[in-house]
Amino acid sequence: QVQLVESGGGLVQPGGSLRLSCAASGSISRINTMYWYRQAPGKQREVVATITNSGRTHYADSVKGRFTISRDNAKNTMYLQMNNLKPEDTAVYYCNADIVAGDFVRQWTNNYWGQGTQVTVSS
Repeated sequence: QVQLVESGGGLVQPGGSLRLSCAASGSISRINTMYWYRQAPGKQREVVATITNSGRTHYADSVKGRFTISRDNAKNTMYLQMNNLKPEDTAVYYCNADIVAGDFVRQWTNNYWGQGTQVTVSS
């Protein structure tokens, strides 16, 4: 069983910073592309940032220059450093990943979600 667990959310003032983490565990053979999504109240879930296994990154225009996505493949962990936070960044942030699971006998690829972590930007 593969699990993704986010941590690091919380309440921060505008202009502040937070660092989110997403740890993957279970019978993991390889983690391909990883994603950070967010969903604000009354809005659709949107992609914030992505990072491939080789470290290539992509950001939504709304967070470019303020957020940085990274990963530690040895620890099966992904991070999102969020700086200069704005009230409009308030949302539940979700970790998502394309993971090859299984063992040397049988492997399968699936897409997995974390449970989400709340980020609130308010004075």
